[in-house]
Amino acid sequence: MKVDVAVVGGGIAGMSVAAEVARDRAASVVVLEQEAQLAYHSSGRSAAAFIESYGSPAIRALTRASRPLFEVDGPPLLTPRPVLWLAPEEQVEELRRLVAAEPLLRAIDEEEARRLFPALTPGWTRAAAIEPDAQDLDVAGLFERYRRLALDSGVTIRTHARVRDGAPSGDGWVLRTEAGDVEAGTVVDAAGAWADEVARVCGVSPLGLRPLRRTVAIVSCPDVAPDWPLIGDVGETFYCRPEGNALLLSPADESPTEPGDVRPATEDVALALDRANEATTLKLRHVRTSWAGLRTFAPDREPVLGFDPAHPAFFWLAGQGGYGMQTAPAMALLAASLIRGDDRPDSLAGVELAAIAPGRLRR
Repeated sequence: MKVDVAVVGGGIAGMSVAAEVARDRAASVVVLEQEAQLAYHSSGRSAAAFIESYGSPAIRALTRASRPLFEVDGPPLLTPRPVLWLAPEEQVEELRRLVAAEPLLRAIDEEEARRLFPALTPGWTRAAAIEPDAQDLDVAGLFERYRRLALDSGVTIRTHARVRDGAPSGDGWVLRTEAGDVEAGTVVDAAGAWADEVARVCGVSPLGLRPLRRTVAIVSCPDVAPDWPLIGDVGETFYCRPEGNALLLSPADESPTEPGDVRPATEDVALALDRANEATTLKLRHVRTSWAGLRTFAPDREPVLGFDPAHPAFFWLAGQGGYGMQTAPAMALLAASLIRGDDRPDSLAGVELAAIAPGRLRR
């Protein structure tokens, strides 16, 4: 098979960039997914929200640029749900710095915080801030939108297509996969937790990406109100939000692990319950279900987007960490413009390319 672009990875990063590169059938594209189904690992296990105050300046710029792309015609992908940032005594200064840096946040007192989330334990939070325009994010809907756009643009999707090895060939690459050989002008490494491994088998130096396990549980909570905000402490030791007549909660764990089909650890689920019960009066006990996913970070915790400095036809789209869903539209549009050699869209002018380029990790 011969194509202009081969995208390795069938999660949200791979599918969105494939759709944007091939939009209007401007290029021939194949997506190579090692599993039997798309979005099996991180993308299929995400409990994402759209929070513009979350992450580094580069992440926040990508999130802001993504918002109009979520709001295009089609089924709505964003549903209003404010985020309430909390700070026990030891996190007060951190919250103040965040409020000072992010104009979308408004500092509030404990009384207003408890009005918004009545189950807060009195006295537990010493400071709070609200992001009123945060949103729930329809993860499955976002992925399906890009999958359909990719198919409508002529993208070929191959599953059971693990890349065994790759080598430069002329101005492009030859990839040998479990589903056959692929000749491509450009390889896009969007393999998530496996991105460094894909680079290695292609003879490209890895970037030191680290997969970290994140645990999520759904816990029965008959007292929950559907309009309560998402709450979390600014030090990121837990977060929770309403999920029907239950709560979705996490201990915000980051356990280093090897890429694979991860499962939640019993102690992490118990930790999520303990931290939520300390911060609230809900007396949570019954866990309906739990799962774990992988969030992959570069050493500086910024995403990686751009051509490898030593291999001009090898493009990195990796290291999105916990921000992959809320930044996916902007990252895909930016990546596609670089791959196709187009001018950067005006909406992405505020994104500092040097902060996310792979070359920064080679120095």
